[in-house]
Amino acid sequence: MSLSSFYGPNRFGLSFELFPPKTPAGEEAMARHLDELMKFRPSYVTCTYGAGGSTQDKTLRIVADVQRRYDISVATHLTCVGATVDQLRSYLQEADQAGIENVVALRGDPPQGDTEFKPVEGGLSHANELVELIHREFPQMGVAVAGYPETHQEAPSADVDLENLRRKIDAGAHLVLTQLFYDNADYFRFCDACRKIDITVPIVPGILPVTNLAQIQRISSLCGARLPEPFAAELAACQDDVEGQFEVGVRHASRQVQELIDGGAPGIHFYVLNKSQATSRVLREVSRPA
Repeated sequence: MSLSSFYGPNRFGLSFELFPPKTPAGEEAMARHLDELMKFRPSYVTCTYGAGGSTQDKTLRIVADVQRRYDISVATHLTCVGATVDQLRSYLQEADQAGIENVVALRGDPPQGDTEFKPVEGGLSHANELVELIHREFPQMGVAVAGYPETHQEAPSADVDLENLRRKIDAGAHLVLTQLFYDNADYFRFCDACRKIDITVPIVPGILPVTNLAQIQRISSLCGARLPEPFAAELAACQDDVEGQFEVGVRHASRQVQELIDGGAPGIHFYVLNKSQATSRVLREVSRPA
């Protein structure tokens, strides 16, 4: 089922994003946590893959297993990094043959050590080109793309970033999953700006509950997400208290998610990092549409 079908009047899309574990023990732990998360009846599950496509085969296996085990819609991530058009086409054919109906189409980050993205010979340079490929050759697939409430780090301005997003939508993308953020004003401002340039697809907020200050500082430095000063100060005040950081993070995420729901967000996409505790607590504490 196409991901866009989960959003609309009287429909609220709840989704979780996984990443491929590196070890068998990690896979077992992910399966246990996913069992817990499934109690909240998500609409679909997505899965990333490693830098440069290093875990693509594992990603396909994970999403196929999740789809089969839980009878739920899934989406595989796909990036332009290190891949020719023929390799991208081959991956999409394999996904299609495995019954995977949806793709999160991304340009991808430059490989570690590189300061800018450089396509391989015969590859693609931009996410909208990947969307065009999927829309043209695999029109039955649903396509989600990334949006940046605080503006992509490489974009020279917010306006340029929005034009890049519109190119992805014009190419055939069905919905936007946002980068993580911690100030809802950024999300609502982003949605307003999108509507002004006729981006009308669902814009789904991406949420990563904070459970560790050092971890979120590292993640936010990579993606450009800003921690509001009061929230950062509250986390810093208990940086030597693991449980305290967890409680502060869950409390902030719960307030954030409830405000997003009340403000009309079409759904919530949780970056769960293959764990269930924080997301489960948040979902138990908020009131969401049925």
